[in-house]
Amino acid sequence: MRKVIAAFNMTMDGICDHTAGLPDEEIHQHYTELLGQGDAMLYGRTTYQLMEFWRTFLEEPSEEKSMNDFAIAIDKIPKLVFSNTLSAIDWKSAALADRNLEESVLELQQQLGRDIFVGSRSLIIQLLNLNLIDEFQLCIYPVIAGSGLALFDKTHSGTTFKLDRTKTFTGGAVILYYIPIRE
Repeated sequence: MRKVIAAFNMTMDGICDHTAGLPDEEIHQHYTELLGQGDAMLYGRTTYQLMEFWRTFLEEPSEEKSMNDFAIAIDKIPKLVFSNTLSAIDWKSAALADRNLEESVLELQQQLGRDIFVGSRSLIIQLLNLNLIDEFQLCIYPVIAGSGLALFDKTHSGTTFKLDRTKTFTGGAVILYYIPIRE
């Protein structure tokens, strides 16, 4: 059975803001390698549209190799987008989900292959409430945002996790790898 991994960036105060913690070369390299270990990325509409930003690096590469490498990796991994408002998408490696999140994830888990990544706050919350996340990889930036969307808003209380390992970056960010404790 394939693992469902919630890989997400947040600030020290638990806020999900793509502009609050700016990834450096080392973090881009980490996520490039991580994407190479998966067979699918699940997005909601909002995050999917934010990630389309990386398509510009395929046409006009930047001077920073780590950003170009990440753009290639995010372009390559198949993306499944869950949206009630999008009727079509034009990213060749992306598709709109034709079933609900729970059914889609349960089917993907049963298929042969590598990990399934979840990169949208809304999907992480839904999958956490359905007990369908096998691992959290929370990259915490050394920044306090002060306001914004909290990652674990609207989740069931009482979910317990075991810290599996950590990874520290030279810029001060840290990834905490958590496994849910299921009874």
